Amino acid sequence: MNKKIKKSKKTDEKNKIYMILTRYILLLLLSFSLSLIYKILTPLTINTAFILLKQFIPTILISGNLLIIPLDKVIEINQACVAGSAYLLLILINLTVPMALRKRIYTLLFSLITLFIINILRILIFTILYNNNFKYFTLTHNIFWVFLSTIFVVLIWLLTVKVFAIKDIPVYTDIKYLRGVRRSRG
Repeated sequence: MNKKIKKSKKTDEKNKIYMILTRYILLLLLSFSLSLIYKILTPLTINTAFILLKQFIPTILISGNLLIIPLDKVIEINQACVAGSAYLLLILINLTVPMALRKRIYTLLFSLITLFIINILRILIFTILYNNNFKYFTLTHNIFWVFLSTIFVVLIWLLTVKVFAIKDIPVYTDIKYLRGVRRSRG
C-alpha cells in the first residue's frame, strides 16, 4: 500500500513538472506571436471603434487603419492604439500561474475581453475629445499612452485574480514547487 502511494506521488510530481514545462514552452513560443495578435486585433479594434463612433459622429468614415472625420480630422489607429503587447502580456502572465485548463480559458477570456472593452472605450473617448478640439488632448493622450497603459494591464490582472480567486503568484509558485521537488529528492 505504501509503495502505491509513493508511486502515485512520483507520477503526480512528474505530471506537474510536465505541465510547468509545457506552460513555459508555450509562453516562449507565444512571445513571438505579436504580429499574429496585431493581425487579429487591428481590424477587430478599428471596426468595433468605427461602429460605435458612428453613433456619436455620424459622418465618420473608415479607410484601412484611418478613421476620417470629414472636413479636417484623420485619426490613425496604429499598433500602440491596438495595444497588442498588452494582450500578449496578459496571456504571458496567465501562463506563469498554475491552474486547471477550464479556469485558464475563463481567466484568459475574462482578462482579454476586459482589455478589449477598456481599449475601445479609450479610443472612443479620445476620438470624441479630438473631434471636439479638447485643449489638452495631446497631453492627456500621452499620459494614457505612456503611464496608464501598463497600469491598466496590472489592474486587469488583479481583477482577474480577485474574480477567479487565484491564489498562486506568477512564476514564484512554479519555482517554489520545483525547489520543493528538488529538496525531496535530496
